[in-house]
Amino acid sequence: MKSLYRRLVGAFIILLLTVLTGIGIVLGQFFPLFKIETDSTAQQYYLIYLVIVLVIAFLLSSMMAIKFLKMYAQPIDNMTTAATKISEGEYTQPSVPFDQSYNDELSVAIRKISENMLKMSDVRGIEKERLKTLIESMGSGLLMFGRGGTVTLVNGVFRKTFGFETTEIIGKTVNSIGLPPEITSLIEKVFMTEQRRNTQVHVEVDHKPVVFSVYGAPVIGDHGNWLGIVVVIHDVTELVHLEEVRKDFVANVSHELRTPITSIKGFAETLLGGAMEEPLILKEFLEIIQKESDRLHLLIDDLLVLSGVERAGFKLEYTEVDLNKVINEALQLISGTIKEKQMNLLFEKTIDFPIKGDERRLIQVIVNILSNAVAYSKDEKTIKIAVEKVNENILIIVEDEGIGIEATELPRLFERFYRVDRARSRDSGGTGLGLAIVKHLVEAHHGTVEVYSQLGIGTAFYIKLPIEH
Repeated sequence: MKSLYRRLVGAFIILLLTVLTGIGIVLGQFFPLFKIETDSTAQQYYLIYLVIVLVIAFLLSSMMAIKFLKMYAQPIDNMTTAATKISEGEYTQPSVPFDQSYNDELSVAIRKISENMLKMSDVRGIEKERLKTLIESMGSGLLMFGRGGTVTLVNGVFRKTFGFETTEIIGKTVNSIGLPPEITSLIEKVFMTEQRRNTQVHVEVDHKPVVFSVYGAPVIGDHGNWLGIVVVIHDVTELVHLEEVRKDFVANVSHELRTPITSIKGFAETLLGGAMEEPLILKEFLEIIQKESDRLHLLIDDLLVLSGVERAGFKLEYTEVDLNKVINEALQLISGTIKEKQMNLLFEKTIDFPIKGDERRLIQVIVNILSNAVAYSKDEKTIKIAVEKVNENILIIVEDEGIGIEATELPRLFERFYRVDRARSRDSGGTGLGLAIVKHLVEAHHGTVEVYSQLGIGTAFYIKLPIEH
């Protein structure tokens, strides 16, 4: 589109040419009034003179007109251009002059509008970037539907969780996305009722069971306008698992405490009821009460140890530890049980230098593993202990010839109160906390513990500890 300045110049030139042409025609009409001989030479001079005068008048008039038009029309064109750029979103280049008094206020106003729009654009850009960063940094999946029922916003957590691409989901309806039926049903209910909904959904993601907490709510604008709905999906699998572990722990502790307490109470009541008059019965019952008391004491000690290890402020007392000494002391602590079952011990001493660790805790680790090996082995079997150096780590291997463990039970072996054979463990006085304590103490040393087993052949524990802390 032509500017105002060019249009005015073009119009003025056309008007000037028209006027001068009319003047030339009028002056040509007065030619016979001049008393000049009508020879061809005089007429030619007169016409040439007339044309020259008209051309000079045209040029002078055009120059003056262009100057005045440029002075008054060009600023208007500049402001029009600036306003057009502002309307198109270009706020940084408003070319508006300030050298004319009549348009100073308009120029200032346009520049202020440009500056304000630029500031608003910057603020909007910053807020948009913050919002984008916030949405992408969320630990939960976010899905937003517009008023038309199509997806308008989705974050990275949602895409990663369900394996979607942004281009695959934006603009689609809830039924065409392919979400689990429970989530789709919740979204539809929020759309229909315009009420908040919250539920837990158990689904499979990558062939693994996952629990999601799904929250859906309508999005209401400043003036009460219904803009759509937002859905937040949070993975609570770990929380649900921890809650189940807590419930199992409370149930197991209650059961383990109730059994010895019930026995102690029952036998004490029997003795008080008159059985204490019989010396043989009195001795037998008192031995049972002592055995159950020892079992109760051991359970409480293990609970205190496990609680202390899991506490946030738990620290090890690092010193130079001789592993040969640690293993020998552990063997002495369980020597009575080993002799009772007439078992053989093979200890290969291959390490003669100390490592950094907590000696008391490492003895506790070895005792728990050896006690477990003895408890699940038959009489006259063999337990092998070996210590090897692997790179910058020490590997302690404890092998037994026990009943073995099924492959399906190995992942749960280090859980609290989990027993492979409950009857055998209870008969041996076990609490079901020994291997859980072993795992926590080894990890506190920045080590690892692994177990390999074959049913009916035996089990091997591999404890890897760093030489230096």
